[in-house]
Order: sequence, then structure tokens, then C-alpha cells
Amino acid sequence: MQRKILPVGLIGLLLMAVLMLPVIRAEAGHLEDISAKGVIRIGTTGDYIPMSYLNPQTGEYEGIDAELSQLIADSLGVKIQYVPTTWPTLAADIQAGKFDIALCGISRNYNRARTMAMSDAYGEGLFGKTILCRAKDAKRFQSLTDIDRPEVRVMINPGGTNEKFAQANLKHAKIIVYNDNADIPRQIAEGKADIMITETVEAAHYVRMDKRLAAPLKDSPFTRHSCGILMKKGDQEWLNYINFVLAELKMDGTLGKLEKKYLK
Repeated sequence: MQRKILPVGLIGLLLMAVLMLPVIRAEAGHLEDISAKGVIRIGTTGDYIPMSYLNPQTGEYEGIDAELSQLIADSLGVKIQYVPTTWPTLAADIQAGKFDIALCGISRNYNRARTMAMSDAYGEGLFGKTILCRAKDAKRFQSLTDIDRPEVRVMINPGGTNEKFAQANLKHAKIIVYNDNADIPRQIAEGKADIMITETVEAAHYVRMDKRLAAPLKDSPFTRHSCGILMKKGDQEWLNYINFVLAELKMDGTLGKLEKKYLK
């Protein structure tokens, strides 16, 4: 019987594939690495109430994403190492591998899904772009047309979807970029600007906290979306695990309780 001899080129390709297997495995080892180190690195901006807010008085992170972070860490039996990030640098920090996942009220959208990995949704139907203004101006601002006027000062934080929405939809209003997102409501209340572009859940929180503020369009937001947990592409096992944790929390009612506590 004549034995078939594989072409030299094919043998070379097979050898390369075998040699690459350990490399592929090493790049897809978040679960193993986190378990071995006993620490999960979580990127967060800490400036978005009620999602992820670094309380300057306690030095602790608060909000639904802080609680979700702890539940994910508990499921793995590890501790949390928070890694501060910013909205302008969030994507670059993810790509650079500075943290394992990011949680800070990150909107699920096509652009992020194309370039990074995003978990299944939470807070479905509860998020949308809206405005925060002074209570005395609530009747003045009832539409985008009312806002998009040269005399209206719109304050936004840089790098996130609030800025993208403002730049895409406001062509005449004066846009003011302000780095401290958590301080913008105070700026509005004190008359330093007229409008804050924000999320419905954030607007509702600040209205409850400060009677000088109003969110007249909270129940009819300009957009609707959900949030997700963000991570670098390339580790399907890790993404599957995060989605599994979210599914379990949804099934046992924990996620619903957290959404009611923070988002409704």
C-alpha cells in the first residue's frame, strides 16, 4: 500500500497551528488569571450617580454597579481592585488591558459592540437621554427645539454618550464641556449653565436630592437604551461567565431588586 505524503507547506502550517495553541490559551485566561491572583480589576469612572460614584467622604464606591461588581467578585471568590478611568480614556484603557471589566453605567451601543465586548443588558428600558434644568425653567424646556438656541448653555461631561448626543443634536446652543460630571447638577442649580444632558436615572436622582432642579422630559426621553459590562474582545469564555452571572442574578430576583433600589 502506498502511503500518502503531506506536502511540506501543509506540514509547516500544521506545526505553526500546534505551536500557537498555548499562545491562544494564554490570551484567553481571564478566569484562570483572576482566580490565581485572587483579585478582579474593575475599571470605573466613579462620577455617575446612581451607577458608580466614588463618595469623597467615605472613599467607597456606591451605586448599582458597585453592588454588581461585588457580586461578580463574590461569585469568583476574589477581591476587587478598582482602577480609575475616565470617559475619554475608557476605550483605550480597555484595549490596553488595564482592567478585566468596566462598570460605570456604560451604554450599550453599536460602536462599542464593534470594537469591544459588551455583556448582556441590564436596566433594560430604564435609561434614556434627557435633560436636567432649574425647576423655574421646567416649562421653558419642553423639546430639543427649545434647547437648541444660541442663548441656551448646555453643559456636558467629555468623552461619553452625553457629549456625542449633544454634538449630534444641538447645532445652535452653546455647549460647555465640564470635566467633573458629578458636579454638573450643582453648576446648573447655581446658574452656571442652563441644561445638563444626562440619563433619566441620573436626572431623577438629582431632582430628588436638590429641589432647585427639574427633569421635565424624564418620562419621554430622546433615546432609550440599556447598560452593559464592558471588556476587551478576544476572551469568549470570560464574556460567557459574566453573562452567566447576570443571568443568574436576573433569575433569582437580585438584579430586579437592585434596579428597583437604584434605577426606579
